[in-house]
Amino acid sequence: MSTAIVSGEKLHYYAHKGDPGGRCPPLVLVHGAGGTLMHWPGELRRLAGYDVYALDLPGHGGSGGQGRSDVSAYAKAVHGFAQVLRLRPFVLGGHSMGGAIALDLALQPSNRLAGLVLVGTGARLRVAPEILGGILDDFDATARLLAEWSHAGQVPPKLLDLYVRRLRAVPPAVIHDDFLACNYFDRLADVSRIAVPTLVICGDADRMTPIKYSRYLAEQIPGAQLVIVPGGGHMALLEPGSTQAVVEAIRQFLGSLPSSLPTVQNLSA
Repeated sequence: MSTAIVSGEKLHYYAHKGDPGGRCPPLVLVHGAGGTLMHWPGELRRLAGYDVYALDLPGHGGSGGQGRSDVSAYAKAVHGFAQVLRLRPFVLGGHSMGGAIALDLALQPSNRLAGLVLVGTGARLRVAPEILGGILDDFDATARLLAEWSHAGQVPPKLLDLYVRRLRAVPPAVIHDDFLACNYFDRLADVSRIAVPTLVICGDADRMTPIKYSRYLAEQIPGAQLVIVPGGGHMALLEPGSTQAVVEAIRQFLGSLPSSLPTVQNLSA
């Protein structure tokens, strides 16, 4: 594990150096609301043949600083992370709120993106009142509710327990602000302007970001690919029977992108 100082904040990240020749665009992974980099499966964080960076957003996991209540503010932190690491044009992968962050960054000029991977997300992310109100009023019950809503019905109970334990490792105030940021996020009218190769992935049993959200993204983003994971829930990334389908879809997408991209010495602000 490593750290980077971005605008005075310590950001914790995991780096896998699988592309010593620099022939492929790096993959940067951004987790969802209340999550950490551990919400990405090890098979993806250690993807053979690629440089992969999975980070904890500010205020989450091993990162310092403060959480945000605005998706664009998180996007600025991710952009700063890429600047500090002096990444060449990269593919930005986002799950749920992380997908909103990826969309927001893709809509900014000089974003230096080689592609997008959007998992279980949408151009608008409305949050149920029982989640927004319950996080601060009854955190334990709401954490359990989130675990149930975020997974397909057939997952083992121990997977729900692991989700709850990881959620409890993030301060409730940070989680509340994450979901507040999601609730205010709305780029429905803008995503058709995205001009980078895009992969959209969704489980057909996702109750948090229903499949219609992903269909909209795939229809509106020019040339976007849509992969639907049968039986997958919102956390299809980590669900038995779904993880491999997600990883393989991302592997194939990355393999379709141009190689030998130029090295970037300095990303524009």
